[in-house]
Amino acid sequence: MSDQNPYEKLGVSEDASFEEIQNLRTRLLEQNSGDAKRLEVIETAYDAILMDRLRMRQEGKIKVPERIRFPERLVQPPSQQILPRREQSPMWLAKMLDKPTVGDVVLPLAWYSGLSAIALFYRAGGNQALQLALVVGVGITVYFLNRKESKLGRAVLWTFAGLVIGLVGGGLLASFVPQSILPGLSVEQFSTVFTFILLWLISSFFR
Repeated sequence: MSDQNPYEKLGVSEDASFEEIQNLRTRLLEQNSGDAKRLEVIETAYDAILMDRLRMRQEGKIKVPERIRFPERLVQPPSQQILPRREQSPMWLAKMLDKPTVGDVVLPLAWYSGLSAIALFYRAGGNQALQLALVVGVGITVYFLNRKESKLGRAVLWTFAGLVIGLVGGGLLASFVPQSILPGLSVEQFSTVFTFILLWLISSFFR
């Protein structure tokens, strides 16, 4: 075999194209992956063919493909996979909001529904009944918020904010709602019910 030229060692004709030579080399390397001596013969023959083709190119006999002249161009740059942006809530909002269970929503709703019924239909006590209902609502909100993470200070702060916003916002909103929509309801009753709705949202969905 030592008398064979590199084309014969590789098993390809001298007029074969570079693609044919390269494909044959790849196939032979796969077939002889466990034979180190044979692999060395294949690589040596392949390198000799490349040198022969380059020599012929310098003599103007053939045109060497660019994949021989510039093998570095064959290396494809790693593709940059564009990952879809995940829609995420801001960190400050994620720390405020909670993922309530059904019980966290229904149980406070039952309490505030009862208090709202008192505010709407129990008129014998007047404003004192409304104030008492608000006091009970504040206590309920503090309780449900505090039992989530046992942070009493934050529970009181959220409850106080909800109370103020509810009473002020409810009073302002009542002034814009026609009396025909809210027959027989006073501004105090409307703002109290509005406050209970806000406190329910806070106690259920805030932490």
